[in-house]
Amino acid sequence: MHTGKIKKLILEKGFGFIADDDGNEVFFHKNSLVGIEFSNLAGGEDVQFEVGKTPKGLNASNVSLVSKD
Repeated sequence: MHTGKIKKLILEKGFGFIADDDGNEVFFHKNSLVGIEFSNLAGGEDVQFEVGKTPKGLNASNVSLVSKD
């Protein structure tokens, strides 16, 4: 599992970007969210996710908020 922060949200199109802890920008779609609604996300929130490579770049799946215990 990778970790990072929500960098940018494109609400009207249902996708966004995560800045991962390695400095990469990772695309995610609202359908890749687990346990959170896209409309409830905010920039700067900590997330964990899996990363896959596509012809267009890095793509996040199984995106969820990092619990703050």
